Amino acid sequence: MSLKDKDFSTSDLYNAIAANNFPSWTWYVQLMPEKDADNYRFDILDITKVWPHSDYPLVKVGKMTLNRNPENYHAEVEQSAFTPSHLVPGIEPSNDKMLQGRLFSYPDTHRYRLGKNYNQIPINCPYRARVESLVRDGAATVNGNYGGVVNYEPNSHPGSAKEDPSAAWAKFPVTG
Repeated sequence: MSLKDKDFSTSDLYNAIAANNFPSWTWYVQLMPEKDADNYRFDILDITKVWPHSDYPLVKVGKMTLNRNPENYHAEVEQSAFTPSHLVPGIEPSNDKMLQGRLFSYPDTHRYRLGKNYNQIPINCPYRARVESLVRDGAATVNGNYGGVVNYEPNSHPGSAKEDPSAAWAKFPVTG
């Protein structure tokens, strides 16, 4: 196929979506209670191992569907920044060494590739939300720079960002 179209995969995806033949994927996870983790028959964070489905069956989370093509490829695809460190409150990362490395390296890569304000780029900003970030000014500021809001904490200015203790991650036991 690459002899006919060197970008066959991208073209095929684009054409399928344009024809309302939306590609979709069913999304599953495996869940293990924390109490099982310490005594499981192998290290549950060993990336060379797979948790048997008989012990921890797949749980359907939902379905992901690509239902539109980008209108501006650069703005909606080339500038997108996906990272496992973008977590919603209540979801926390595990101690998996590969994940821990990615929590650091993905945002670092995005800062290099897109600039320190990559979370202000519309494709990376939560839908209809303003990113509450104390990172501002400098290259690639795209959102009005938060006006006169101070960019440090703690401070005495009303309406400025404050640490939210309820958003702190849970403490995990360290042994050995």
